[in-house]
Amino acid sequence: MLTQTLRQLERDGLVQRDITPSVPPIVEYSLTPLGETLLRPMRELKQWTRANYSLVEQAREMYDKAFSQE
Repeated sequence: MLTQTLRQLERDGLVQRDITPSVPPIVEYSLTPLGETLLRPMRELKQWTRANYSLVEQAREMYDKAFSQE
C-alpha cells in the first residue's frame, strides 16, 4: 500500500524518487516544488485537527450511540 501511494504521488508530480545503485538499492523520496505547495495547507489542516478533534470524537460517540440500537 505504501509503495502504491508513493508511486501515485510521484505520478502526480508531488514527490521525486531518487535511487542510489547499491546493494541493496537506496531509495529516497523528496517533495517536488509542487509538493512543497501543500505544506502550508497541511499545516493548517493539522492545526484545525488539534483544535477540533475532540468535537469529532464527540460527534462519533453520539452517532454510535444513536445508531447502535438499530
